[in-house]
This record gives sequence, structure tokens and C-alpha cells, in this order.
Amino acid sequence: MHLQNYIDGRWVDSTSGETFEDTDPANGEMLATATKSVAADVDRAVDAARRAFDSWRLVPAPKRGEILYRAGEILLRRKDELAREMTREMGKVLAEARGDVQEGIDMTYYIAGEGRRQFGDVVPAELPNKWAMSVRHPQGVVAAITPWNFPLAIPTWKIMPALVLGNTVVFKPASYTPLLAVRLVEVLEEAGLPKGVLNLVLGSGSELGDHLVTHPGIDLISFTGSSETGAHISELAGRLLKRVSCELGGKNAIVVMDDADLDLAIDGIVWSAFGTSGQRCTAASRVISHRGVANDLIDRLVGRAKKLRLGHGLEDSTDIGPLVSKSQLERVHSYIPVAEKEGATIAAGGRVARDGALAKGFFHEPTVLVDVKPNMRVAQEEIFGPVTAVIEASNLDEAIKVLNSTKYGLSCSIYTRNVNDAFRFLRDAETGIVYVNAGTTGAEVQLPFGGMKSTGNGHREAGRAALDVYSEWKSIYIDYSGKLQRAQIDTAEKTGMAP
Repeated sequence: MHLQNYIDGRWVDSTSGETFEDTDPANGEMLATATKSVAADVDRAVDAARRAFDSWRLVPAPKRGEILYRAGEILLRRKDELAREMTREMGKVLAEARGDVQEGIDMTYYIAGEGRRQFGDVVPAELPNKWAMSVRHPQGVVAAITPWNFPLAIPTWKIMPALVLGNTVVFKPASYTPLLAVRLVEVLEEAGLPKGVLNLVLGSGSELGDHLVTHPGIDLISFTGSSETGAHISELAGRLLKRVSCELGGKNAIVVMDDADLDLAIDGIVWSAFGTSGQRCTAASRVISHRGVANDLIDRLVGRAKKLRLGHGLEDSTDIGPLVSKSQLERVHSYIPVAEKEGATIAAGGRVARDGALAKGFFHEPTVLVDVKPNMRVAQEEIFGPVTAVIEASNLDEAIKVLNSTKYGLSCSIYTRNVNDAFRFLRDAETGIVYVNAGTTGAEVQLPFGGMKSTGNGHREAGRAALDVYSEWKSIYIDYSGKLQRAQIDTAEKTGMAP
């Protein structure tokens, strides 16, 4: 299989003629070759999007929404096929891959409905015989730069609202997951999207990113990835006064109080910490336990972690798949000696899995760290792997203080039966997403997604809030009085400009 760019309605190779390999992280098997784009390919894609914008923005929004509805239907029909390809391409177990595709379906249907909404405001004007209202106006050409951990869902978060609002898009997916990006573009092509409206360039973000971000034909950059890369993009784009939306890292925590249902809490911790091999921006890489239940919680968590089975995501017996790459595996494992040096104890896992067939892939044991203090690196830095750190706290106030002690603020949760504690937690948690008696993952598409502090730059994805990223507000005043009316000026006051 060979994967190509999609530019101006045509599938084409890079002008360089170079390729790179797309491989299965569970066993190293090559799935496809992909064309390796260079700056000239970005230029062609931006030019196509620029030319298509003038006609696409004039297509009635309900008609744009109808194309997205058709895309949603196609995604639904191909759900299992896409999920299987996703498992082979990035490693997550099949059930999770199906969930990834379903989230893309949900987002596509939800945003398609905005073709008939996109509400503005009609407000009273302060002068007689005058009309005042606001409407949305598309940004222009959007650069959608997406990660590998949700290779179908996250692109729909960006592409669908951009399209329904009348923008055109240059899509640059992660180089680890080009196949799912191609599949999504194929779906939109089949749904009837006009040529040039969506363009795909495959290749390395380190090689293409700066050129795409600073391209004069790009009006908005929407990026999901690390906080360091997000800061770099923001710096480059800020010099050019470009619009930027960044959804970045997290150091999410589950707080477990002494009155919690521990069985329920353990279920939430295991799923949130080790699902997708911890490769979620909402993964629970910290557990803040009340001292009164800490020993019991640790014993249960360690027991569950040791029972989790590593393997290929297509195998029914697998609980946890591989990390996406060798470099990601090395990065995650590098935190284990760091944790031990700082005084933490490995209660479960802590090793790269090298037994049998696992040696062919990038597998890391689910790891539980204990004796962790809030200021340790493993309690402050995003690891992005199947590693969680247990921190003990004496009461709710201390737990909230520990929760808020990192530079991130994406997601958190609390397990408690005390409604008063739950509401204090909801109020005081410095995160964009808060759960009660649930894990830190599982956001729904109809609510805003994003975080505070270094987790982003204030924008939100999903929900109606996404429309604010991909559109500008335009205020409109219509004066039908037939005479000059001066707003904010006392009409009784005589001025030199009065007739």
C-alpha cells in the first residue's frame, strides 16, 4: 500500500519523490509506504485551499452540513474496518480503536447540525429605527496539525467545525498515523467535498511544521500536541498575528477520599492510567489518595496492574497495546530511574517488556509508583505512557493543593460520597474538565474540551465553543431612520457637525 498527499482534489506524491514507512508498533510489520512531503508540497496545498475558499465560503452552511452528514454515514459503515487499521497503525486495543472512530462519528454528526445553527445575536439598538446583530465569518485557510494518539477523532474535532463554518483546510497529521488520515480524507471526498477545500500533506512535523505555521496563506493554526511544541508554534505565529488554537499537555489526577467506593475508584484509575497505554492527554498519571485508604488503594491498584495483559491490540486477550514508537518507549522508560533516584518506589511494572513476541514491539509494563512527593519530576512532568504515581494527602484541602501544583490543568476527578466535598472540588480544581466518581477520560463532543494554564492557550475544542475558534464575529448595524444618528452622543447637544 502506498499513501499519497491529497491536493486540489487529486492524490499525488511529494515533489521530492521520497517516502517513509508506516509500521505496526506491536510487531514492526510495515503497513504502507507514505509520500514524504517537503515545503513545496505545503505551498501547493495552501494555494489550493486559498483558491477554494472564495467559493466554499459562499456555499450555504446547511449544504456544507449535509456533506458532513454524509461523511458521518460513511464513517459509521466503515467503523470496524477503520478501527482495525487504527489498531495496527498506532497500537491501541480494538475496543478503544472503535471508540476513537465512534468519537469521530459523533463529532461529525454533531458539527453537521451546526450547518443549520451557527447562531449569532440580535440585540436592541440604542437608537430608534436601527437594527443590531452579529454573525459568524470564516477565518479563511486553517492548518490542522494533529497527533497520533487519536488519529481519527482529533482530526474530526478540527476539520469538521472548520469546514461547516466555510473555512478550507490544510491537514498535517502525525507521521506515525498517515493511514488513518488518508482514510478520513477519502471519506470526505466520497461525501462530496469540493476539490481544494480539504488538502492533506504527509510527513514530519519537524520538517514541515514551521513552514506551514508561518505560511502567509494560512490564517489559523489549530494544533494538538506537547506544550513545548505548542509554545514554539505560538511564538512563530504570534509574530505574524496569526490566530492560534493549542490543545496541549496534561498531568491529570484522580483524587480518592476516605469515603470513596474503592472498587469503583480502582476501576476508574486502571482505565484512566493505562488505557491507550497511557497515551492520552487526559490520562491519570497521578493518584492523590487520602492517607486513610492509601494502603488499601495501593494494594488493589498494584494487584490489578500486575494482571493486565500486554499484546497486539487485535488479540481478544490483550488489555494494553504497545507504545507508538521506539523513541516514545525510551522516553517513557527514562522516567523510571528518575523516579527511583528521587525516592519513589516501583510497586508494579517499571520494565520494558521483552518476552517472546513482545520483544518485536514497543511494550512497557503498566507501572505504579508509590512514595511519590508532589514536587518530584514524575509528579510534575507529562510522561505519556502507562505510568501512574500515587501521592498521599491528609484531607481534601491538601489534595486540591497537590492537584493544582503542576503547570498543567486539563482533567481531574474525585471519588467521594460527600456532596459537599464534591462541590468544593468542582469549584477549586484548576482544570478545564472535572469528573465526580469517574475517571479522567471520556469527554463528550457536545461540551467544550480543553484546559487551563500550560494545557492550552484559552481556546476549546468540541461543543459550541469550537465554533469560536474557526470563525470571527462580525457585528452589523442597519439604520433605517433615513437620517444621521450619532451613537453615544446626546442628541440634544449641538455640535458643529449637525445639519
